[in-house]
Amino acid sequence: MSAIRILAAALCVVMGACASSRTLSGAVSDIGSDAQLKAILFADRGHDYSDVDLTVYEGRLMLTGTMLSEEGRRKLVENAWRADGVTQVIDEIVVGDDTKMGEGLQDVRIDQTLRAKYLASGEIRSGNYKTAVSNGVVYILGVARDQRELDLALEKASETGGVRSVVSHVILRTFPAPGQQG
Repeated sequence: MSAIRILAAALCVVMGACASSRTLSGAVSDIGSDAQLKAILFADRGHDYSDVDLTVYEGRLMLTGTMLSEEGRRKLVENAWRADGVTQVIDEIVVGDDTKMGEGLQDVRIDQTLRAKYLASGEIRSGNYKTAVSNGVVYILGVARDQRELDLALEKASETGGVRSVVSHVILRTFPAPGQQG
């Protein structure tokens, strides 16, 4: 049974890499960084990281959610740099009370709605974007093919019901698309 789960996980990684401009090794590296950081945070019993989301894309780690104290937020960022493969840490942590159940359910609804919009759009390569939602704020991490795609991705996010604001950590691809090389 575990061999089937491993095969299924590998297939998901391959399919995700194929749906975007990412390499398979980059996707696998991100999964490794995510798993290693989760193990580091689990081992740190000094702080409660249960209301923190980790989003990794091409070595860029985005931290979203809430921490109860500034000291906890600083320790989270420090721990984030300990994960192999992390080249940038984007700290969007809010210091305050944990997300309430109703807010968390609303955030999940927003995230799923936005993912569906990206998948349904023929103009957005959904695999190039990762999203996290915390207290109605949509955080987007990824690589846009061009400014038009980025603008459309941000527009779809801002038009989603319940969204208070959108924060973009999307970078524009700086190399020519296949077939456009001189």
